[in-house]
Amino acid sequence: MLGLLLGAGFSKWALDLPRAHQLFDFQISPFGVREATKLGRITRLKNNWDRENPREPAEKFIADALIRDDINKELVLWYIVRRLSEPFIWEDKYAFRTRRHVLMVDENRKFKIEGVRKAQSFISNIQALKRLSGKVTTNYALAIEYALGTSGYNYGVRGQRLIGRGAYPVSRWIKPVILSGDISIAKIHGSLSWDENDYYTDGRRGLTGNALIVAPTPEKEPSELLKFHWGLAEQILNNTTDLVVFGFAFNPYDQAVLDLLESSGKNLRRVVLIDIFPKTDAAKSL
Repeated sequence: MLGLLLGAGFSKWALDLPRAHQLFDFQISPFGVREATKLGRITRLKNNWDRENPREPAEKFIADALIRDDINKELVLWYIVRRLSEPFIWEDKYAFRTRRHVLMVDENRKFKIEGVRKAQSFISNIQALKRLSGKVTTNYALAIEYALGTSGYNYGVRGQRLIGRGAYPVSRWIKPVILSGDISIAKIHGSLSWDENDYYTDGRRGLTGNALIVAPTPEKEPSELLKFHWGLAEQILNNTTDLVVFGFAFNPYDQAVLDLLESSGKNLRRVVLIDIFPKTDAAKSL
């Protein structure tokens, strides 16, 4: 069976989302005074840190912010998920007010985004080659969900109900939104559409900053809240004979993911790396 492992390079290729070292470009269009204030604060915080730590990577800044105090932690987590949500924010005028939301998984206007069409084409072509054991991803964004729609995937439990409205935010949506697809997605670092309690029909957690994610820091550890998804990833990889790895860098600080690949790849016959700079030796060593 064929398995997919999608890293940050996949989201960069398909949707031009920044990788960790590109994350703090502050390319956000703030919505209202509150967001503008937050953006100004995180910009100053990062610039001051860069002056004191000129050679340190962005992951180190995130790690320092997460342990320094609750205010900085909340601000940095808000920025990360807000920046990754930026290309998918849509504004609607309804009842004489402008409201915004992050595109819903089944919303047709997602196909106005070229990157969504690219992701859909790639995944469709892969699925046509061989039966899929599932998909494992370290990405928070909803590239796979947008590409497949709720009829094309599940998060390990087929028939799971999502929280939120259906395809259009101003419609009266009576039917529940159900994940009815056969293919499981293991999002081992969380998602813009999850929080600690629920799974949503859109990436609304990316607006509030309350998304369930594992921030990109050196030597990051799996979250206990994502234990089910790590188990699902292990199951997918154990059932995989041919693995396509797109944009995963095999970095040493991703030790938990490397351990997962090493322990769960016993049945692999072939691994295909898709990357600008493929880490062939690192992959072979696993």
